[in-house]
Amino acid sequence: MNRHVLVIEDDPDLRRLVGLHAADLGCEVTAAGTGQEGLEALDDTQPAIVVLDLMLPDMDGLEICRRIRERDTWTGVLMLTARSTEAERVLGLELGADDYLTKPFSVLELRARIKALLRRTDALRERTGQGLETESIRAGELTIDPGRRTVMRGADEIRLTAREFDLLLAFARHPGRVFTRTQLLDSVWGYGHEGYEHTVNSHISRLRGKIERDPRKPQFILTIWGVGYKFTEEPRRTP
Repeated sequence: MNRHVLVIEDDPDLRRLVGLHAADLGCEVTAAGTGQEGLEALDDTQPAIVVLDLMLPDMDGLEICRRIRERDTWTGVLMLTARSTEAERVLGLELGADDYLTKPFSVLELRARIKALLRRTDALRERTGQGLETESIRAGELTIDPGRRTVMRGADEIRLTAREFDLLLAFARHPGRVFTRTQLLDSVWGYGHEGYEHTVNSHISRLRGKIERDPRKPQFILTIWGVGYKFTEEPRRTP
């Protein structure tokens, strides 16, 4: 399993602290003090986790997060911020951050968040690498391939971000089940995001815009008013 952690933080003391504790958890660590250095290291190391400062001297951490997610990798992103506004947290989650820590934070919390992200990325890569998810899921004209992480609508491939794909797969695996927004945050985003349910709404809106013929009249992801959402079709699995 890839246990490489990339730390992108301009404060040298904090950068060193995060690196020491990641190494203590058995990870190989690469450290960068600027956004540009971080992007270059990202290409070189292919890390399992990026610990990313929101405020960097040369580049916004949100922009780096967006670029990471454009690569369609499964890299876990833990954002560090000295500010704790709800708008920033929600924007970070919507751009693909997996978790947030607000400075100052405890070392125990930092280690817990890193370990949780490592478990998540390890499990995902193990399932796909060992071919444990080989069956495609068919729902109407959609074909979802968990192993290749692709979605087809008829003969056309639909390009989804990593988060959008995870969200669609969570629905398709449980047809007819009604999910609350909190449940979707727990299963798709991870944990610790109570109060950010509206980030689910924005992701579902974008997902509908890609998979539905008419997003105003969705056929696949239905809103259950006052509760949450459910996947309406009865998918069938094909080898």
